Parts: sequence; structure tokens; C-alpha cells
Amino acid sequence: MENFRKESDLLGELNVPMDAYYGVQTQRAINNFKISGQLLSSYPDFIKGLAFVKKAAAKTNYELGLLDENLYFKIAEACDEIVEGKYHEQFPVDMIQGGAGTSINMNANEVIANIVLEKLGKNKGEYEFCSPNDHINLSQSTNDAYPTAIKMGLLQMNVGLVERLERIIAAFRAKGKEFQDVIKMGRTQLQDAVPMTLGQEFEAFAATLEEDISKLNNNANLFVEVNMGATAIGTGLNAPVGYATLCAKNLAQITGFPIISAPDLVEATPDTGSYVIYSSAMKRLAVKLSKICNDLRLLSSGPRAGLFEINLPPMQPGSSIMPGKVNPVIPEVVNQVCFKVIGNDLTVTFAAEAGQLQLNVMEPVLSHAIMENINFLCNAMDTLHDKCVIGITANKEVCLNMVKHSIGIVTALNPYIGYKQSTQIAKEALETGKSVYNLVLEKRILSQEKLDEILDPKNMLKPHNK
Repeated sequence: MENFRKESDLLGELNVPMDAYYGVQTQRAINNFKISGQLLSSYPDFIKGLAFVKKAAAKTNYELGLLDENLYFKIAEACDEIVEGKYHEQFPVDMIQGGAGTSINMNANEVIANIVLEKLGKNKGEYEFCSPNDHINLSQSTNDAYPTAIKMGLLQMNVGLVERLERIIAAFRAKGKEFQDVIKMGRTQLQDAVPMTLGQEFEAFAATLEEDISKLNNNANLFVEVNMGATAIGTGLNAPVGYATLCAKNLAQITGFPIISAPDLVEATPDTGSYVIYSSAMKRLAVKLSKICNDLRLLSSGPRAGLFEINLPPMQPGSSIMPGKVNPVIPEVVNQVCFKVIGNDLTVTFAAEAGQLQLNVMEPVLSHAIMENINFLCNAMDTLHDKCVIGITANKEVCLNMVKHSIGIVTALNPYIGYKQSTQIAKEALETGKSVYNLVLEKRILSQEKLDEILDPKNMLKPHNK
């Protein structure tokens, strides 16, 4: 027992490790919620968000005359240290929990209070000198501090997500330039369509992902509206006049984000619409990434019995029974990440819908799902970039031969010989195995010079006049 200290709360006394900066309410959460195995300490930006909120709250309380100068500066110093990365191991609460985030809010309150006590030369747990509730949580409730901290965490995490997205876009765009002269068949419904270049295909990957940068940033901008000063349900009980606006101003100054106070705090307290919209942007990105990975797996299929138009970097042996087999493991793992992201979006939807009356108590699973998705997508895009895209090579001759022997190039004849005659040529080519080129010459439908001009794949890569 000498390695523990006793702390008490509403439910009585509890042993807390002597060296822990957290306190009794955090210890209860550790004991009660062994759910996901993913702890608050796994999400450093969320912890920084909590520190930002507590520092802004302390600054506001000091400016309104509710907190003495010495205690304010010590609280601010403790919060700054947490933002710098210290004490993150002192946040051991499971991300999924009951209580609408109370355990996470109290974890932050207790850690900051005990850091301050140490700076004051006091022992951990001597809360009469700095209290988690009376000082760190002053003019706040879990119901405004917790969702605001989530938003501060997500604003930071979105920056990292967009950086990873821009990086993978640049990689696809570089491949688009590298492959700009590699002619290949385009396909619709997995059937030959018309020629294109491999460069156009990879540039399209870049272009479709580029659209999602603005979607993510625009949707993340909804997080700048916060409900600090709402306290329990939005009425502002126990917060002084002017607290909400001043706290938002201080939070903006501390974080660098354009934070504003919600115009209706009663509405803002249970509202989770911003999470739903941001999650939908991640789902959209996941759908696109998964589609691209499907394409990479198809284009690299083979090597003898598939398309084999590109080579993916070999990452590991593909089979315990089939010698020489190498599988597209990187696109496969990204596909699976995308499925997880799409599933988590449904969790966000249900959690948002489950809000009742003046509070949504499902914010823990909602915030966990979104933050997990951001981490998954960041890791997946880094992996796809580093271990796949930058090492892709083209099988130029394979691509060209498919164009030469494709029935699809008959589409180019439509404006010259009509749809009906083009269809007959295509049908005969399929039945006889002859090329479209030879059949047109045999039937003397067009001169060789004209046919060569029409069927030159380079002439079919962009609009042109007849």
C-alpha cells in the first residue's frame, strides 16, 4: 500500500498509484472501462486539444477575476507542457466509455491539477491548493469542455490527414507524367473501350483525390464553432457573464484556429452535425482510395493470365504453397482500411442520431470512430505511397499489343463508316480472330493511308475533327 495514495469522490475512497498524476475519477474509469484497448494516450492531438481548452478556460477565468494570477500561470505552464508532449502516458482512459466524456474531462483536470501541485511544492492529491473541479474545471462542464477538446483535436488531425493526401496525390501525378507516352486500352465494364495512355489513367487518380482536399478542409472548418461557456446544457449556469465569447477568443489565440462561440449554446451542446459531415468526407475519400486500389490490383494482375499492364513493387512472398507467387498486398491492406473507415462512418451516424434532449452521450464512440479513421487513413496513404505507388513500373509493350489487337479500336471508325458497318467489322473480328485493321482493308472500306491515320492510337487520345 505504500505505493498508493488514497483519494475520495462521491462514491468513497480509492487507491491511486503514488506516482500517477491522474486521480480517483480516472482510476475509476480505468477499472470500469476495459472496452476497446485504445486509450486516450494513443491520440496525442486529442490530449493537446484538452490542454488547449483547459488553458483557454484558465486564462478566461483569470481575466474575469475568478482565478488568482499565480495559479493561472501554473495552470498555463502545465497545459503548455502537455501540448509539448509531456505527461501523455498519464491519460490511460479507454476512448470508449460511459458518462458522455466525464472520465476524459476529469482525467485532464486531475493531471493538470497534480502537475500544478508539484510546481507549488505540494504533494499529489492535496487538492485544497489546486482542485481538479474547483480550479481546473472552473466555469466549465464536461458537456462543453469535452466536445470542444474533441474539435481542437480533430482540427489538428485534419492538417496531418490533408498533408498525407497531398503526398499521395503528388505521387500519382508524377507517375502520370512518367507514363504519358504509354498507350493502352481503356475499359468500361471490364470490356475493351477505346485507347488512352497509362499517364491519363494515373493523372485521373490524382485528380479525383485532389477534390477531397477542399472537402476535408471545408468540413473541418465546422469544428471552429464551440460551446465553451454552455456548461451543462447551454444555459451557462455557473459561468460568468461574457465567459463564452472571451473563452472562444482565447482559444483562438492559443490554437491559431479561428475559433468562435456558437450563437445558440443550447442548440450547440447536443449538436453533432459537424462530426457527421466530416466523417462523410472521410468516407468519400475511402471510397475513392479503395476504387484506385482495385484498379491497381486489376492492372497488375497476372503475370501471364491477367492484364499485366503495370508492375507493383514486390513486398513479400504471396503463398505458402504456390512458389513464385507475389500478391498485391499493399493495395489489399488499403482496401481493408477503407472498409473499416466506411464502417466507422456508420457508427458516427448512429451515435449522432442517438442524441437525446440536451446532450448526446454517445460522443465517446463518435469521436473514437472519427479519430481512428484519421489515423487509419494517414497510415494507409503513407503505406500506399512508400511501398507501392512510387515503385510502380509500366509494361509498355504489353499495353501497346493490347491496343493493336483490341476490338475496341473499331469505335474510332464510327464517324467514317457508320455504326452498323463498324458493328459488323467488330463481330467478324471476334468470330474469325482477324484484326479490325485487316478486315477493313480486305473489304476495301477505307484506304490503308486513311485507315492508318484513323487507327493511330495517338489520334484517339483527344477530341479531333473528322
